Amino acid sequence: MSSLTSSLSLPRYGSSCPLLLMCMNCFAKSLGHVFKTLIDDNYNDFRSWPVDFLWDEVSTQSNGHPARSRAEAAEGVLLMQATPQGSRCGSQIQLASYALAHSLGRWLVYPGSMFITTKALLPMLLEGQALLLDRYKGQRAKLKACDGKEIDTMFLDRRQQPGSWNLGLHLVICCEGNAGFYEMGCLTAPLEAGYSVLGWNHPGFAGSSSDASPQNDANAMDVVVKYALHRLNFLPERVVIYGWSIGTFTATWATMTYPQLGALVLDAPFDDLMPLALKVLPTFCNGLVERTVREHFNLNVAEQLCCYPGPVLLIRRMLDEAVNTEALSSENNDDQAPRAIDLEGNRGNYLLLKLLKYRYPRAMTDETVAAVKHWLQAANPEQEAAVCQKYCVDGKWCLTILQKYKTKNNKSRKKLRWKNQSTSPNPHGPDFPWKVGEDLSPFQQKRLAIFLAQKYMKNIEATHCCPLGPEDFQLPWTL
Repeated sequence: MSSLTSSLSLPRYGSSCPLLLMCMNCFAKSLGHVFKTLIDDNYNDFRSWPVDFLWDEVSTQSNGHPARSRAEAAEGVLLMQATPQGSRCGSQIQLASYALAHSLGRWLVYPGSMFITTKALLPMLLEGQALLLDRYKGQRAKLKACDGKEIDTMFLDRRQQPGSWNLGLHLVICCEGNAGFYEMGCLTAPLEAGYSVLGWNHPGFAGSSSDASPQNDANAMDVVVKYALHRLNFLPERVVIYGWSIGTFTATWATMTYPQLGALVLDAPFDDLMPLALKVLPTFCNGLVERTVREHFNLNVAEQLCCYPGPVLLIRRMLDEAVNTEALSSENNDDQAPRAIDLEGNRGNYLLLKLLKYRYPRAMTDETVAAVKHWLQAANPEQEAAVCQKYCVDGKWCLTILQKYKTKNNKSRKKLRWKNQSTSPNPHGPDFPWKVGEDLSPFQQKRLAIFLAQKYMKNIEATHCCPLGPEDFQLPWTL
C-alpha cells in the first residue's frame, strides 16, 4: 500500500510530476512486456499456434446489428460510457490517473495478469490444462478478437452424452475472476454438474495476449460468444453465461450485447467497482480513485445487467469478504476465531435491489425495499423462513399474480406484432420493466417482492474464493 500511496501523492511535487509519472508508466509496461514474453515462451508455445476462429468470420452480430468495418472494430466493441465527471481536472491529475490505471491500477484490478502470479501458478495451470485435455477430452482453441489479440479457450463438449436431464445440451460460457484461469477456475462447477463448458482466459492471463482491461475483456467476450454460436453451433437459447467475481462484468456485457442468450448466472457479484475501490484505498485519494475507476475501470455491472431481459440468478456468498464494503463484525473478540461478515455490506445486495427496481418498479416501493433488505439480513435458512412467515409469503399466490400479468402482456405483444411486422419478439417474454404490482396493497407488494428476491438470489455459505460445488450451480428461475 505504501507504493500505491506514494504514486497517488505525486501531483503535489510540482513540475517534475509528469516526468516521474511517465517514467513509472513506461517502466511498468516494459517490465510487464518482458514478463509476459517469458510466460508465453513457457506456456506450451501457444503463441505459435494457428488461429482457429476470427471475430469477423460471421457477417453480422448475432443480435442482428450490422457488422463493423475492420477500422471501426480495431477500436474495440462498444462499452457503456461512464458518468461524466462533475468537476474539471488539471493535466497533472489526468496524467496521474492515466499512470495509475496503466501501472499499479491494472495490477490491483487484474492481479492474474502479473508475472509473479502466473509464474507461481504455472505448475497448477499446466496440471489443470492436462486434466481438461485428457480426462474431459477438452478442445483448446485460439480465437482472434476484433482488436487483433489472441484469446486462449478450452471447450468441453457433453452433447454426445448429455445426461439424464440433457444438461450437456446447454453450453455454459465461464467468465473467470481477476485472478482466475480456466485451467483451475470457476468452470469446474458447471463441468462437474454435467453441462458443456467453454472457458477462456482474460487478455494478459496465461496464454491470452494483450493487457488486461475492461475494453480488452469485452473484445475477448465478443469473439468467445461468436465462437460458441457460429463455430460450436449452439443455439442462443441454450447458451448460459456464468460470471464469477470480476467476471460478472464480462458476463453482463455479453448478455447486454447478445440479449437472445438463454440465461445469466452471476456468482459472488457486485454492482459497481467504485465502492470496492474506495473501500481499500486511503480517503485522501478518493478524487483520483473515482476518476481512475470511471475512466479506465468502469465495471458497471448493474447498469449492464438491467439491459438483459432473460433469466438471471445471483449467487450470494454469505461469508464473502471481497465484495463487502462493511467492516468485519467485532462480536467475537477471539483473534484465533474467524470473524463474522456483515451481510449488509455485500454488494450483491445492491445488485439485486437495482435489478428488482428496474424490472418491477411498481412493486418495489420504499416499503417493499425495506422488507427485501430484512430478508437479505437473514443469516441462515431458519431466519429466512421466519422473515417469509412474518410477511406471509405465499409462493403459489405470487406465481399466479406474475403468470396472469405475463399472459396478458403476451397477448398485447402479439397484437402489436400483427400491426407492426418489423417488431421482433423478445424470446424471453414481455419486455421489462413490468407494471405488475401496481394494483396490490402495500402488504401484498412486500410478499411479492420477497418472493422475487428468493427467486433471483441464492445464498450459499462460502467465502469469495471457495470453489463452488456442482450442486450449487443451477440455471435461473423462469416463469
